[in-house]
Order: sequence, then C-alpha cells, then structure tokens
Amino acid sequence: MTQINEADKESNIAGRDYSEKLDQLIETEAKIDKTKVEIKKHEKLIQQIIESNTMKKTARLRKLASSSKEKDVYIEHLEEEIMTYHLKLSTLKEETDRLRMQVQEFDYESIWRYAKNKKDNGEIIELINQYIDQHRIAEANFNFLLQSIARIFSSEPQEYKQHIYQKLFKVLKEKTPEFMIRSAFSDDDFSLKHVASYRASLTNRMRQYQITGELPEMVLDDKKIAYRFMESQQVRIPWLSVESYTYKQIPQKANIVIKPVNGAGGRGVYIVNEINDIINVKNGEILSNWDLLLSRMEKDIVEKRVEKDQWVIEELILEDNNDKTPARDIKFYCFYGQVGLVLEIIRTPESKYCWWDAEGNRVFTGKYNNSLFEGLGVTNDEMELAATISSRIPSPFIRIDFLKSEDGLVFGEFTPKPGNYDEFDDETDELLGDYFVEAQGKLEHDLINGKQFEEYKKIKQEANNDSVG
Repeated sequence: MTQINEADKESNIAGRDYSEKLDQLIETEAKIDKTKVEIKKHEKLIQQIIESNTMKKTARLRKLASSSKEKDVYIEHLEEEIMTYHLKLSTLKEETDRLRMQVQEFDYESIWRYAKNKKDNGEIIELINQYIDQHRIAEANFNFLLQSIARIFSSEPQEYKQHIYQKLFKVLKEKTPEFMIRSAFSDDDFSLKHVASYRASLTNRMRQYQITGELPEMVLDDKKIAYRFMESQQVRIPWLSVESYTYKQIPQKANIVIKPVNGAGGRGVYIVNEINDIINVKNGEILSNWDLLLSRMEKDIVEKRVEKDQWVIEELILEDNNDKTPARDIKFYCFYGQVGLVLEIIRTPESKYCWWDAEGNRVFTGKYNNSLFEGLGVTNDEMELAATISSRIPSPFIRIDFLKSEDGLVFGEFTPKPGNYDEFDDETDELLGDYFVEAQGKLEHDLINGKQFEEYKKIKQEANNDSVG
C-alpha cells in the first residue's frame, strides 16, 4: 500500500537504495569468490603442466622453437578464440536459464479472448487440464528453486541471510518451508511480515464457514439483524422496508434506494430521486422512466449480477439535500477494534474511489487505480466509531459501510466478505493480512479471558427467536 503524499519519499528511496546495494554486494562477493576459485584452479593446472613429464621432455624442443614467433602468435590467436567461445557458451546458458524461468505476462483481455476461443471450439477442458499440470510442475520447480536458494544462504552472514529470506518470503507465502520459519524465532529482528495475506485469511475464513455453517460476522450479513445491532449502538440507520419484493412488485416511489437482498459491489442498486430520474449505481447510467428501470433489473437477474429476484427499498440518504447529491460511501475495513483501511466512493456522475490508511493518508492499494479521485476523508471521531463497533463483534474482520449525509454518518451495512478482495496489490494484501492475524490473536485472548459480547449475543438470540417463531 503506497502513500500518495511525499512525506516518506526520501526514506523510501534510501531504503530501496540500501536494498539494491546489498543485492549488488552479495552478487559481487559471489563473483569474487568464484574468481578466486578459478584462479586457484588454473594455478594448480599450470603447476601440473610445468611439473609434467611432457614439459620436461620437450624443454629442448621448446628452446629450439622459441624463435618461431609466427607459431606463438597463432597459438595465442587460437587461445583467444577458445576463450571467446567459452564466453558465448556461458552467455547462452544464462539466457536459456532466464527464459526457462520467465513467465510472459499478457493483459487480461488477451487471455480472456484466448480462453473464450478455446471454450467456443470445445477445447476448454483440455486447456484446463493442460495448464493445471503445467502450473503444478512449474510451481513445484519454482518453489524448489527458491527453497534451495534459502538453504544456500542459511549459513551466510546474518545481514545477507535476512535480506535474501525477505525476498523469498514475498513469493513463497504459505509455502514457506519450516526451516525458514524456524529462523524467524532463532534470529533477532527476523520478520515474517511478507507471509501474512488478507486474501488467504478471508478465503480460509469462508472455507471455515462452509465447514462449520456459522461465523459470527455472517449473522450481521442480514440487513435487518445488522440494523438492530446498530440501533443498540446508538448509530443512525435509514428506514428499510419490512418485506422484500420481486422486481415487478416494487412500489413506484421517489427518494428511495432499491437494493437486492443479497448483493455486493453496487450490483443491482438503484437510486430513485424521482420516477423519471433513476441512477444505476454500478455504472452511473441515468434511467428516465420506471419501465427502463425494470428492464435493467431483469437483466441483472438474467446475467446473474444479483443472486435472486428479491429486493428491498430503503431511505435515500443525500449528501446535499438542495442539489440532490447522493451520499458518498465510507467503508471501514475493521480488524477487531482497529481500522486498517478506508474506502471513500462517490457514485455520480460516475463511480470514483479514494483510499485512506489508518493515519488518514491517501494511498494506492492496487484496486480502482484507473478511477481514483481526491476525496474528503474521514474524521478521527468517525474512525473511532467504526473501530469501537468492530470491537463489539467477535470476528477478526468485518467491513462496516456508512453513507455520509449532511448530518454525519448513517449506517449502510456490514460486509463480512468484500467483493473482489483478491485485487489488492501485494503490499496492501500483506498489510491487511497482518491486521487480520493481529486481530485474531486479540480476539482469542479476549475470549479466553471471558469477554462476553453481550450486545451481539442479545441481537443474535432475538434473530434466532424470530426465525423459530
């Protein structure tokens, strides 16, 4: 995750320069050692030749031939050619090895067209099987290579070892071998920060949900339960329809927001300012009548952008009531009492995004890089509100989404699994992964020490009673 401001630019450059110089130092020392070995090898060979019987027996002959300068020049020429061929051979070998390990990158659209063509030609299963086998073999070879490098440097000077290990951690991640992990506990200042992953943590969390059928945060994925919980926290919530509708049953009203019962990423969400002024939140399209709205909602269902034909309506929250400016989204990525990241979104005239870190700095995260804008940010009180609420939910992670009205934040929804969470760049993924691991540790500590989460338990029990009734 990279800050947009210039405050730390010099220190970042200094750190990068140090890392590059350490790379050069390691390479240079290796080359010096190799050269020393070669020198000793040739010195030994020369000594063997000098002491050989051939040299002794041909001493007189070499004295007689010493005047033959042409022969000496020719031999020297042949030696130079041999050396040139050796250099060419070495260069070609290095190039071959580099190409063998290199993976050529293509843009997503090119790969998508290639895959689509294979599917249309009835060759997609063969392609999948082929690439699964290739990937498995290539990944195994790549991991073996990196692990071999790690073992080679395990006995090198501490500074070199740590430098190389940090490079390898970035790639090996969860495949990091035990002997490298062991080093982190036997050596001082040996960080495992590159091993943590937000992607992996959330994916494992969803697998846990599949196996157990229950996670604390998934209870709050139900909007009505979420509203009850936020009311208990004295947080303002918009009014929400009690019942759900099919898209054809939705009442024609102004000043409402239409949302699918289960949705994410703005898919299937429509802002109805007036019956003839409707905004498709996902793409910013302006719809001029109700029939056009119904056709778009039907398309959402057919193209699987929403799971079911079940919709709710809720109060339209505006940032500016006079000019009908829709409220911007403020989404807090919360890790059990700590905010790790904030996403600010404006929806009109098109969706634009702004990321903030926990210190209030604008940052790049790898997501929405082509649709960024300079947002307004959040206050310390707003950050503290989100952090406090998340500390009352027994989960290492949950995203808490608000709308920013004229009068302050209005609760939107809880999001246990944000859409496209795999699209963060590696730096952000590692940072959020550390937040997740730290939150998990704090939560386990609190549970062991008897923290009750009474408000959460009360809302959950009420929801269970309602479902039974």
